[in-house]
Amino acid sequence: MGQLEERVSRLAAEGKTAMYVAVDGQPAGVVAVADVVRESARKAVGTLHALGIQTAMLTGDNRRTAEAVARQLGMDTVIAEVLPEDKAAKVRELQAQGRKVAMVGDGVNDAPALVEADVGIAIGAGTDVAVETADVVLVKNNPADVAKAIQLARKVRGKIKQNLFWAAIYNVLAIPVAAGALYNSYGILLRPEWSALLMSASTVIVTVNALLLGVGSRQRFTWA
Repeated sequence: MGQLEERVSRLAAEGKTAMYVAVDGQPAGVVAVADVVRESARKAVGTLHALGIQTAMLTGDNRRTAEAVARQLGMDTVIAEVLPEDKAAKVRELQAQGRKVAMVGDGVNDAPALVEADVGIAIGAGTDVAVETADVVLVKNNPADVAKAIQLARKVRGKIKQNLFWAAIYNVLAIPVAAGALYNSYGILLRPEWSALLMSASTVIVTVNALLLGVGSRQRFTWA
């Protein structure tokens, strides 16, 4: 039994899940299974790090196996040996530390954690429960799309700020002029037709700026 336990420990350190084989009730050997780490998953973690985002693995596997896989992926944190019903509690613990949590999952057991997270991201190929409870659904079964979704969200937020800034500056400058603030000093007074034209121009500029987001996204991102 000692040799089998040593073998099991070595397999766990390699990221494999070991199962004992018994003959007539006596341990006779060990069979190990392991998920192959996808290159796209490793790249996804690297891209998230480049975006300044920390990564954590939340899994029910034993700690040694989880840590071995996490090392291959380059994950920052490993939360292992978590029961399905405790995943949501672990998300709350991270939030209690002042972190914004995005949870990625595809199974029934992930649904409570997807709801609890600040942003729940479901893999489209996952269960219906996970898809229905998530805030974002990735159509393709590609973990790299998680980073792409975050990049796109940041670009959308940037466009919103730009358009709000343009609209605010335009109104701060244009409204006093339209009200005649420069008439006494400089004789400048906007005629109604010019005011309407400038207002339309402001709307066009904001709209075009928003449409540029779509052009950039099609060039940089590939979606199903």
